[in-house]
Amino acid sequence: MMKHAYKLILLLLSALVLLFIIAPLLGMFLATSAPELFATARDSEVMKSIRLTLFTSLGATIFMAIGAIPLAYVLARKNFFFKKLISGIIDLPIVIPHSAAGIAILGFLSRNSVLGKAASSVGIDFVGNPLGIAAAMAFVSIPFLINAARDGFENVPVRLEKAALSLGASPVKVFFTISLPMAKRSVISGLVMMFARGLSEFGAVVIIAYHPMITPILIFERFSSYGLQYARPVAVVFILITLFVFIAMRWISGGKKHA
Repeated sequence: MMKHAYKLILLLLSALVLLFIIAPLLGMFLATSAPELFATARDSEVMKSIRLTLFTSLGATIFMAIGAIPLAYVLARKNFFFKKLISGIIDLPIVIPHSAAGIAILGFLSRNSVLGKAASSVGIDFVGNPLGIAAAMAFVSIPFLINAARDGFENVPVRLEKAALSLGASPVKVFFTISLPMAKRSVISGLVMMFARGLSEFGAVVIIAYHPMITPILIFERFSSYGLQYARPVAVVFILITLFVFIAMRWISGGKKHA
């Protein structure tokens, strides 16, 4: 009797959580008519913002992966005095308010900063620019890549790397032929998660660049200017895209593991 009651409670609590996630999204989809959806999909401003959002998030992910993946490997394999501190710093963008993150990024990239002045000297202005948007997206999303990749590298047997080194392979060759391929699933999952998280960013980006508008800002702009009826179809179209990204992420990271 107690066993059945325990299972019933688990099912009930699980169903409530799933309902909490699904109900608002389902309500929004049901409140959006097919004509509204098709009209939004043909709206040049909406499509332009979606392309900008996809491009900047993808660019930020690819560019930051060059340094983030090696950093994840170092954290997985090396022990050093400030390791816990560095791990805490990596998680900071998840913890701090994203508006505060935007202010921090703005101070770092503004025209009066050292980096901003150097960029201005070659004709680059991060503020109000896709480069600034990509930087804000990268700042708030990079912990997802680093943490996922680190977990993947930690699951790679150290003995295999040591065996390859003892046979004369260089550390670089060991990394690219053993460590990275064996951690591939986790690294790809982290890349997709970082990309998806960048797509949804609002707070940090809006401080760096209200224009050109990424889709989360466009949704807010239409809601504040015209109301829910005009913002909702844009949100539905964008959610469909982000939903596809998350399904792809689960499919890639959840496939069968090879022995």
